[in-house]
Amino acid sequence: MRVQCPPPDGRELLQELSGAIAEAGPQGLAGALGPQGLAGLVGAIGALGPQGLAGALGPQGLAGLVGAIGTLGPEGLAGALGPRGLAGLAGAIGALGPEGLAGALGPQGLAGLAGAIGALGPEGLAGALGPQGIAGIAGAIGAAGLAGPAGPAGATGPAGPAGPAVGVLGFADFFALMPPNNTATVAANTDVSFPQDGPISGTEITRVNASAFNLAAIGTYQVLFQVGVNQPGQLILTLNGADLAYTVVGRATGTTQIVGMALVRTSVINSVLTVRNPAGNTEALTITPLAGGTRPVSAHLVITRIA
Repeated sequence: MRVQCPPPDGRELLQELSGAIAEAGPQGLAGALGPQGLAGLVGAIGALGPQGLAGALGPQGLAGLVGAIGTLGPEGLAGALGPRGLAGLAGAIGALGPEGLAGALGPQGLAGLAGAIGALGPEGLAGALGPQGIAGIAGAIGAAGLAGPAGPAGATGPAGPAGPAVGVLGFADFFALMPPNNTATVAANTDVSFPQDGPISGTEITRVNASAFNLAAIGTYQVLFQVGVNQPGQLILTLNGADLAYTVVGRATGTTQIVGMALVRTSVINSVLTVRNPAGNTEALTITPLAGGTRPVSAHLVITRIA
């Protein structure tokens, strides 16, 4: 029985051809490369063999070096704007999130242009009256206006109380002439006589006797006296028998007059005033007659009420 062998495959044919060529003698020079022949027809795809088992996963290789970034290519032309899609349904409003922290206050922007003045709104209700402000500085006094016509005379009001008296309220002048008055000397603690009356204004200042004089009203009196004496001496005013120490006047030497003037204030009615040679003086005073000539000379006591 004849056994039929399968036809040889391509590899076997090539091996056989190579062997034949080897047996043919020395190889000649290679000829010029001929033109490529036409590609043969693609053979039919053989049936897919069964998949082999997956091999074990090999270790991961090292990462390759990152390649250089290529240059940016030119921007392509903008595509045409597609039609706007339909608006989706509005989603439900989510819950209000917590308020964020206030950001830092930014710089104030430039003031905008003033808008046009709007129409005047209705007048609001009057507010409560505020406290009175501090008085402003008084303005300059304006010019005096024209005098208006005189109004009718009003009724006469009641007379006011009498004001305090001023000026001379009363006066009296009492005097002596030597001779014939004061012929005797005036001893210490004895009063000088003024027995004659000069001008007298009324009954407030009157004599009690030749050397004492009554001050009827309570008040202040100005008293002036002058007496010429031969010796050094002193004279003083007394009120109700008491010396008024501030009224003492005197003369140390010579034969001039002793002159005194003082204000005397009374505190009771009908006070009595005298001019006296003070107690304690050792020498009696001689009132000088005919001093400086042939005429009798005068001694005066002038009393004036001034308050």
